[in-house]
Amino acid sequence: MKDLAAHASNRVPLWLKFAFTVFMIVLTPVYWHYYGPTNFLYFCDIALFLTLAGIWLDSALLISMCAVGILAPQALWVLDFILNIFGVSLIGMTDYMFKHENSLFLRGLSLFHGWLPFLLAYLVWQLGYDRRAFPAWTALAWALLLICFFFMPPPDPNAGLVPVNINYVWGPNDGAAQTWVHPYVWFAGLMIGLPALLFWPTHLLLARNAPRPA
Repeated sequence: MKDLAAHASNRVPLWLKFAFTVFMIVLTPVYWHYYGPTNFLYFCDIALFLTLAGIWLDSALLISMCAVGILAPQALWVLDFILNIFGVSLIGMTDYMFKHENSLFLRGLSLFHGWLPFLLAYLVWQLGYDRRAFPAWTALAWALLLICFFFMPPPDPNAGLVPVNINYVWGPNDGAAQTWVHPYVWFAGLMIGLPALLFWPTHLLLARNAPRPA
């Protein structure tokens, strides 16, 4: 009985499940219409769908995968956004949020980048951190990077709303590919660097501080 009570206490509140579901019902067709289906290859968008499944299934693994994968980059997004409010572009990650030619509604939906990491942190503490998340997200990230590099459009300054350079596989700029190193060197750096510099440190932080799944 004690185990059942502990498990029940770790479940995600029903109101949160419905609120997040409503958000996804709005975001998905809007993004599909304006950006097209390839937009959902971004790590952050994949995390949205995994989070949706995770909160309804009370899956610590799915939530933990999202936390490992996007807590660090989305924290950078939040920092860049806050600095941009004061006219300082740290890395240009959120410059699009301040372009008045872009739809205010679309920019409003994109604010999920700001609150999703905090939601994931809460969910990890509710459901527990599953240590399998690091290898699982790394495998998923590698698959997405391969698809984006070999099959998706490279940077294009005239792309408009069409997703290009998805997950920055050609460099940090969507208007032009980086020229510091050969494209394959940059891509290999992502394949190695993302798990080593972003996913693994986040995994260690959560494994050390977050509770284990009930």
